[in-house]
Amino acid sequence: MATSPDMLCSFCPPPFKQFLESVTNMKFDEEPNYAKLISLFESLIESPASRPIRIDGALKVGQKRGRLLVNHEEDDQPKKKVRLGSPASQWISVYNARRPMKQRYHYNVADNRLQQHIEKGNEDGLYISCVASSANLWALIMDAGTGFGSQVHELSPVFLHKDWIMDQWEKSFYITAIAGALNGSSLVVMSKGTPYTQQSYKVSESFPFKWINKKWKEGFHVTSMATAGNRWGVVMSRNSGYS
Repeated sequence: MATSPDMLCSFCPPPFKQFLESVTNMKFDEEPNYAKLISLFESLIESPASRPIRIDGALKVGQKRGRLLVNHEEDDQPKKKVRLGSPASQWISVYNARRPMKQRYHYNVADNRLQQHIEKGNEDGLYISCVASSANLWALIMDAGTGFGSQVHELSPVFLHKDWIMDQWEKSFYITAIAGALNGSSLVVMSKGTPYTQQSYKVSESFPFKWINKKWKEGFHVTSMATAGNRWGVVMSRNSGYS
């Protein structure tokens, strides 16, 4: 092959490279080990969409290819044996069912431009899955696969504005992402459609490890945390799926 398996499969999962190396290194009359070749791709097939691959036809076509030896004799030259064979005439296709990924990022976003990016993402069916801050500018990831039903956010000069968060909890929104800036402001994202059943958060000037240990005993787990200036903010949730 003019193109190496490494280059040809550089953007593919590892089994494609292994498959290509196996088939290109086979001898001409070697019978393929179909079960072994198919097993290379088992890790790529998700359980709900998996189904056995039928290889009945492939086994028939892929039997050891016959060889025809032809003797060429010209001008009393020594006999030369030429091997003729018929190539395989059937392909095996492997399909993997998965939802298409749709994700968008924005970075170095100033306070006054944050709202328009979020609104445009919401119009396209995206919700915020992650936020961060650097040098008092914001970065956010918006994703189509969050599972959220609706979402609200607040950009506040107060780090984790208590009154606003309490109001959203009353409306069954839960904190799904937080970020703090050097100037002490914060971006809090709250969503519906999470598995959470209860939340609590703590703001302190030192990492609140004692509070975290206390909440662990109550069945909470850390689901978000951030810093703003010299203060820590930690969010813990019940029914987070962690253990």
